[in-house]
Amino acid sequence: MNIEEKIAELSQKAKEIRKLALRAICQANSGHPGGSLSVADILTVLYFDLLKHNPQNPNWEDRDRVVISKGHASPAVYASLALAGYFEPQDFVNNFRKINSAFQGHIDRLKVAGIEASTGSLGQGLSMANGMALGLRLNKSSQKVYAILSDGELQEGQCWEAIMAAGHYKLGNLTAIIDRNRIQLDGWTENTMALEPLDKKFEAFGWTVQSIDGHNLKEIRSAIELSWQRQSTDKPYVIIANTIKGKGVSFMEDQVRWHGTAPKAEELEKALAELA
Repeated sequence: MNIEEKIAELSQKAKEIRKLALRAICQANSGHPGGSLSVADILTVLYFDLLKHNPQNPNWEDRDRVVISKGHASPAVYASLALAGYFEPQDFVNNFRKINSAFQGHIDRLKVAGIEASTGSLGQGLSMANGMALGLRLNKSSQKVYAILSDGELQEGQCWEAIMAAGHYKLGNLTAIIDRNRIQLDGWTENTMALEPLDKKFEAFGWTVQSIDGHNLKEIRSAIELSWQRQSTDKPYVIIANTIKGKGVSFMEDQVRWHGTAPKAEELEKALAELA
């Protein structure tokens, strides 16, 4: 398969992730569509192209680790795992956010195969990823650790402690990917608590920084592959993926309302038609 065929295949998979996530949110009448749609392309490249993982053996010792710090994007995460073969897609759609269901609003590593770290309060995922990266390095393991963060959670102080620690310990086996969609629950991130210049801040803490179009599958692939080209004692790597909240559904794109509002049945049908 050449690169163009691969990109076409990944593009179709990203659409499937978006559609499955929206179906689950609509059926539950609860969830976060905006950030699920914005991160879908990043998850696609990881789970269907570059990540070392095994759906038949989720605890495979040689797997790469993915820490989903932005755990409220659980619909896209569950959709990715389901389509990768960790569980049946319809099980997720039917049971998302139901009482006593494994498919909670925030991901739980004790209940869903393929989840490396549970989330609840935001801002904690990078700290957990740091610990995994340190542990793998101490064991002289070659596996990689990816932490996927939202931009809104970078307003949490714990994130910057973790960013400082990763730079200090030179965690070259750690790649952070920021879903920079610029919208959070309260509105635009820059109005709530300004983050820019985000690249310079990471550089000041000892990270290598790359900014990309977070919906360009080629750019995502290239950035992740570039992050591999380091020794275990080198700098941690951060990919600032510039994305659009609600990407792929015209009436959801760049709209604060769709941070945490479930689509109604007629809105779902319109969204699915756009993603066909």
